[in-house]
Amino acid sequence: MAPDTDPDRYAFVVASNRLPVDRVVDEDGNEGWRHSPGGLVTALEPVMRANDGAWVGWVGQPDVEVAPFDNDGIHIVPVPLSADDVEEYYEGFSNDTLWPLYHDVIEHPSYHRDWWNAYKRVNERFAAQIAEIVEQDGIVWVQDYQLQLVPALLRAKRPDLTIGFFNHIPFPPVGIYAQLPWRAQILDGLLGADVIGFQRQDDASDFLRAVRHIKGYTTKGSTIDVPVDDPAAPRSRKGITVRHVEARHFPISIDAESFEEIAHRPEVQARAREIRESLGNPTTVLLGVDRLDYTKGIRHRIKAFGELVEDGRVAVEDATLVQVASPSRERVDTYAALRDEIELTVGRINGDLGVIGHQPIAYLHHGYPREEMVALYLAADIMLVTALRDGMNLVAKEYVAARFDNDGVLILSEFAGAADELKQAVIVNPHDIGALKESILRAIEMPRRERSTRMRALRKRVRDNDVARWSRSFLEALDRHAPRGSRIDPSADGGERHREAEDDGMSIFDQDAQRARAAEDTREARGA
Repeated sequence: MAPDTDPDRYAFVVASNRLPVDRVVDEDGNEGWRHSPGGLVTALEPVMRANDGAWVGWVGQPDVEVAPFDNDGIHIVPVPLSADDVEEYYEGFSNDTLWPLYHDVIEHPSYHRDWWNAYKRVNERFAAQIAEIVEQDGIVWVQDYQLQLVPALLRAKRPDLTIGFFNHIPFPPVGIYAQLPWRAQILDGLLGADVIGFQRQDDASDFLRAVRHIKGYTTKGSTIDVPVDDPAAPRSRKGITVRHVEARHFPISIDAESFEEIAHRPEVQARAREIRESLGNPTTVLLGVDRLDYTKGIRHRIKAFGELVEDGRVAVEDATLVQVASPSRERVDTYAALRDEIELTVGRINGDLGVIGHQPIAYLHHGYPREEMVALYLAADIMLVTALRDGMNLVAKEYVAARFDNDGVLILSEFAGAADELKQAVIVNPHDIGALKESILRAIEMPRRERSTRMRALRKRVRDNDVARWSRSFLEALDRHAPRGSRIDPSADGGERHREAEDDGMSIFDQDAQRARAAEDTREARGA
């Protein structure tokens, strides 16, 4: 039986592997909390404040237990992880099994039963914590691939809840997904949700196919009939009682307005000029900004640029590639090996092709605050986003949002989710080094008028579809599944600046989903 409404229970709960705050301890041993920047936090903070929301997650450090607390109007509920949990659930199953599998097996996944058991154990801990703090008929939104079992575990404990899940990374084709020994269990976990969101329509379609092929469930458009033992539930065409689960795409975005505001600051523009001067004022500055991850295509862009310089098609004095590669999962062997490979390659190119006073590649292995990143965006003539597989890639949208001058060229991988929206970018297949080289040359030589036309269109798309609209679109879909009387306010984001599409007030996301559902229905009718 679900608990009654209580001062320590919340109508709206968000769960993610990490909390939206970071624990910091100063040199005197005093503990404090620092706000974590990020689009997800920015999108959900106003909604959580308006709906008495709580955020459940890990503090980011092993063997640290912290009591719940309030931070800037949001209730924070930490879930502790031991060092073994971090090694097996997070570094192991999440990042050495699921991550490579979901990114098209660019690197080979590792399958270990101990890791799977740890993943189950931690997901159960999250589900138990959420069940304890959410109100009767409350709404829960679970985030990302680390917590895929939570929806079903939570539904078993609290059938009164309305549950959403959003997958921030790709979902693989069924032929790849089927390799996972625990494929059915993961699907069962996800199908505990009422609404399952994906970055791209292709991801949603791949998930629906996996449900049909592995579970044998009926789908119609974006709706899945999940069999349940409940006489009061609706019956499917086959006469069995079912629960309807919605699975479709909701492309995530950024707080575009905040990036543009930072870009307008005089000190940030001055810093952009300083960056170009420190590079020797080359004619063209190319920029890559990524976590150091094998999915990001860093090796491919470095190889392409190095060959252009080596072939003499780009003069070493005229162009510099700045590659920011922030540290990532360096305790995982694959990532440590990747860092070694990239740094050796950069050293070889700079050693072979550099001249006194100028290096072809400026390689930076650390992260930067947002203001410095915006200065880099303003300093860069060309942004290279060459991911081999990416759920969305928000760096592409950040670059566009920062370019209030309507200048700059975005080179964007067709395998990043952002390519579905940012069609005025120069779209490339990063596996094709020859085509990537030609795209770089095309961007270097692109006339100012064409650059401006493309960037204006890109900026309109990013501004019209920002992160607040993303969260509102998902929460409105989730709210339609909620019992009458338990509805949250998903539009507590300042409202008027997020314009609706002109099609009878239907959002662009809803229009896209409607077209996708119609296409899926057509494919089903044809037996596809």
